[in-house]
Amino acid sequence: MTAPTCTVFFLPGLGFAADAAAPLAAALGEGFRVVPVESPGHGDAPDAPDGSVGALVDAAVAVIEREADGGPWMLAAHSMGGKIAALVAARVLSGEARVFGLTGLVLLAPSPPTPEPMSDEKRAEMLGWVEAGPLSPEHARDFVAANVAAPLDADAEQAAVAQVRRTSPVAWRRWLSEGSREDVAAAVGALDLPVVVLAGEEDADLGSAAQPGLLAAVYPRARFVPLAGAGHLLPYERAAAVAEAIVALREEVVRASAPVAPEWARLIASERTPVEARALLARRLIADDPDYRPRALTAAQLDTLRALADRLVPQPAGERIDLAARVDADLARGRGDGWRPAGLPVDATAYAQGLDAIAAVWPADAAAQDALIQGVLDGEGLPGSPWSAALLAAWFDDARTDLVRAWLAHPASFARVGYDGFATAAADASRGAEPAGWATLAAGERDAWEPTELGSLRASSTPSIEAPEAAPASTAPDQEDAA
Repeated sequence: MTAPTCTVFFLPGLGFAADAAAPLAAALGEGFRVVPVESPGHGDAPDAPDGSVGALVDAAVAVIEREADGGPWMLAAHSMGGKIAALVAARVLSGEARVFGLTGLVLLAPSPPTPEPMSDEKRAEMLGWVEAGPLSPEHARDFVAANVAAPLDADAEQAAVAQVRRTSPVAWRRWLSEGSREDVAAAVGALDLPVVVLAGEEDADLGSAAQPGLLAAVYPRARFVPLAGAGHLLPYERAAAVAEAIVALREEVVRASAPVAPEWARLIASERTPVEARALLARRLIADDPDYRPRALTAAQLDTLRALADRLVPQPAGERIDLAARVDADLARGRGDGWRPAGLPVDATAYAQGLDAIAAVWPADAAAQDALIQGVLDGEGLPGSPWSAALLAAWFDDARTDLVRAWLAHPASFARVGYDGFATAAADASRGAEPAGWATLAAGERDAWEPTELGSLRASSTPSIEAPEAAPASTAPDQEDAA
């Protein structure tokens, strides 16, 4: 048996519960752990306290926090689950959710963060189905039939109808009259992470023609995939295609990111890590965009910076962070260390001029590249440089520092160098408690909450990492700039 390498939290659509994940789990096989996330009022889950989308998100986050194992994970969400998934991802990337390791989303005909497009006639008809109690067999069959492009096989149809019939009338009514109409776009914002959106060409309101207009601004890195001959019930109609999309996204993420060991991921998810620090690390974990387009530099200058990064900060294959792209993004935002050597222009201009000078004499041989770098650092200058040899060396030293800082700021690098100084919060930090800090400060020894690789425990050490409640805490607002 192959151990799962990634967990998929599956959020079903309206009317569907944990069983809706079964076709996907079967199609994915052993490489993935599929965990269904039932919404309130669906399957065995009780109704939510109210009809807000936030109440559905609270329930989903609770399941994910409980089931996350410290490994990488992604969200797969269908229809109603898509709106929930957007807010779940926003909470994770803001550090509010006490979970770490989100790598991407695969959305199936998702409901958008804005009010879901639906005709008044259709809404009224579906609300009428629960006026007298749970859905009848006829209405459940009508619902399933209206959402597929072609009839399901008998077993699949029977399973789908059975799930729809178990839906609480309260949950059904609340989604149609409240949740689907709620606008949570401001709370979601733009989510800059790998996303694939699958949608059927035969799906009316949430089909492939509608999805780019509904979601392109929410997910700037989304790839929209139309499915010919498919309707709205993609978990049943196209489980194999959904599985293929998940596998492909996982492979894309692995190629463009550095993994974080589960023990370190659990520490970041714990109450020891302040909310703001968890948010920074969650965003830094996101795989770099393989189609990244430079924002401050030209494409040629970015290539030169990548070549320099390969020599200055060599990384193992399969664990690569696109350091040059991250430096370029910082340059575009005007974010740096706050100072520059006298005589140099602003950072973005200095980078452009310096990289152009290096590109003009950049050799193909690695040994010659290293010799060129050493010569610049030693103050030998470069032909065609816009600055003196000393000023060029000063700029290059800054650029080298920026690349190292981009590497060291990644959570995988924290684990690599054994740095857990981000995990200083107290259990009751939200009530103003001082940071907990460390009880053990000795070579080869660690506190109980620290990763085991950092040393051995003293006999008097007591665990502190597993306390139950989240504890929002505050950290310095400029922590993004700290390596």
